[in-house]
Amino acid sequence: MSNGYFQLVKTVEGVGLKLFPAKDGGEDIRTMELQAYLERGGYTYDLTALHRAILEQREMVFPLGTGQCPPYKEDYQVTVSPDNMTAVARFFAPSETGKRLTIDEFVKDLRFRNITAGIQLETLKKHFEDPSYCTDLIVAKGKEPRHGTDAQIEYFFNTDVHVQPTMLEDGSVDFFHLNVINHCKKGDMLARIIPADEGEYGEDVIGNKIKPREVKKLMLKYGHNIQLSDDRLSITSMVNGHVMLVEDKVFVSDVYEVENVDISTGNIDFEGSVQVNGNVASNYEIKARGNVIINGVVEGAKIYADGNIIIARGMNGMSKGILEAGGNIVAKFLENAKAEAGGYVSTESILHSDVSAGTEITVSGKRGFITGGHIHAGNKISVKTLGAVMGASTIVEVGVSPQIKAQYMQTQKEVAEIVKVIRSVQPVIANFTEKKAKGARFSPDQVNYVKGAIKTLTEKKVELEQKSNLMKELQLLFDPTIKAEIEVLGEVYPGTTIVIGDVSMMIQTSYKYCRFEKREGEVKMMPL
Repeated sequence: MSNGYFQLVKTVEGVGLKLFPAKDGGEDIRTMELQAYLERGGYTYDLTALHRAILEQREMVFPLGTGQCPPYKEDYQVTVSPDNMTAVARFFAPSETGKRLTIDEFVKDLRFRNITAGIQLETLKKHFEDPSYCTDLIVAKGKEPRHGTDAQIEYFFNTDVHVQPTMLEDGSVDFFHLNVINHCKKGDMLARIIPADEGEYGEDVIGNKIKPREVKKLMLKYGHNIQLSDDRLSITSMVNGHVMLVEDKVFVSDVYEVENVDISTGNIDFEGSVQVNGNVASNYEIKARGNVIINGVVEGAKIYADGNIIIARGMNGMSKGILEAGGNIVAKFLENAKAEAGGYVSTESILHSDVSAGTEITVSGKRGFITGGHIHAGNKISVKTLGAVMGASTIVEVGVSPQIKAQYMQTQKEVAEIVKVIRSVQPVIANFTEKKAKGARFSPDQVNYVKGAIKTLTEKKVELEQKSNLMKELQLLFDPTIKAEIEVLGEVYPGTTIVIGDVSMMIQTSYKYCRFEKREGEVKMMPL
């Protein structure tokens, strides 16, 4: 395939223009390009006749007049793309009495035009050995930057705070083999950084360096009982204990172990984790920055943990017991207690208690009932038996408050409006920058308009970041993509109130094997 091209030649009358038609699907001679070529040579001709000759698409000589055929050397035009990443040349055949250009002359001229990088010597060699006239040839090509990758942190312990306890074949929970606590030993590697790849600079055809995108670099965040390696890329535990990840920071808590919490120990306030092999007596208090693990029973006590609370034999709060966990709460049963978990709550029964969880409440096992009290979960409540035959007042609620939802939806609309404004001003600024680079001049009003657009873009980007951060905070409380539901695997009794978001439903008759969801602004009951 070859494009059509032209050449000044000698004729009997003087000088003519030889037309070479395109071959094998190549591009025809560009009339405008030919006209410009002839005008540079100062030739006069019949434009209509020239058009007709080109359209014939055959090899022929078009007369241009008397005189000598000028010794025109091979010529070319070079165009550099707006981003300076490519330089394209179109070569024009020398006249019949002219000489061909040499590759050295052409390269020297490119350098004179400041085109110094990415010169395609192989392409040029092919042209100067076998010319391709009136054809776009990429004679210089810039090198795109190689973008790197962000740093990553690899953790060597389970960071999923939603891992549930082990279920036995009979449906009960194995409270003695829990998988919600990460044990670690002295010398264990806890995390390491996979360093960022900085990437490589690119270069345009005029030699400007092109910086790869910024990559995210990370550093390990950690608390006490942890040692940082000399290269600052890994951390190891200095003690035997429990490891957890809280807001991107690794904590290792050593374990304070006692038989019972009673008159013999008094209240416990410990920076690490606490393990009680026996029971916690009424009116005593445990505070731990890590986890609290109790192998016995908790009476009317108060237990606070930044991590998880595990009670193997359950809690009878005596209407004064309190559990507060930054992570999850797992207990055999909860009776006459108040429990609040940042994660989930897993138990076999809840009786006359006030229980809330950031994500889910699962009441399973052999009994699996919720009777009396107020139970609230962010996403889901799953229970076998809900309420009681005698009609004990029981309120179960999923979803967040209407106020939080309204704030989230409003912020979402504001973000959409900000993005709309940003997208409208970016083309204005880009167009101005492009024209300015080409030497265009602008009126004071135009300059002021663009300055205003730049100011708006800057302000809106700041505002967008603020609103986006607010949405992330709200999403911790409310994720609209997650369906809030209450699942009853057995029976729900009259006297139970179902609340989903901002709507509620009082159960008037018993139902079995069903779930409750919010649909069309109402609580709807559906079969499992």
